[in-house]
Amino acid sequence: AAPLAAQVVPLRAFSAAAATKVAKVLEAELAHEEKQYEQAKEIQAFLKGSPWKFSETPGDVNMAIERTVGDKVVRIDFQLTSPFDPDMEVEGGEGQEQSTELSITVEGKDGAGMIFYCSTASGEDHRYVIGNVKAFASKAERESLSSYHGPEFEDLDDKLQEALDEYLAELGLCTEVCDFVDAIATDKEQREYI
Repeated sequence: AAPLAAQVVPLRAFSAAAATKVAKVLEAELAHEEKQYEQAKEIQAFLKGSPWKFSETPGDVNMAIERTVGDKVVRIDFQLTSPFDPDMEVEGGEGQEQSTELSITVEGKDGAGMIFYCSTASGEDHRYVIGNVKAFASKAERESLSSYHGPEFEDLDDKLQEALDEYLAELGLCTEVCDFVDAIATDKEQREYI
């Protein structure tokens, strides 16, 4: 992606004085952001010591981590997250923890599998909340934009909820993965801004 200063409306759209001022302010903003940027050490530590493989494309808001567990491929897809959300403000000026929407796809070699639609949550132990669970029998069914996303997780029988939660833990969904997803989602937003 082009630097922030290069993405501004062509300078001839402004008066010469205004265009010069905009260019100077953008250059100062870019220099400030580049000087202030530092990737969290936890991100690199996770990538070095984890079986998950991270993928992203510069200029694209989508990211994923993926690993193979037995004969299944587990993929967690998510997007960058703004570091500030005014809707998260609560009384007393304290903001709540940021959450990241994610989908966890578990697919066998035959193309059948499940998708868990989740979000990260604050806390020490259980760092994710499952919203819906979708089963699919083929790649076409998995990729269908109009297919049913499955029932609300909380509407499922308690024993089934517990079993699915344990299944995700066996596949590697844990506090460290949720911490990484939250950290890299915010980091990506900062890198794209610069």
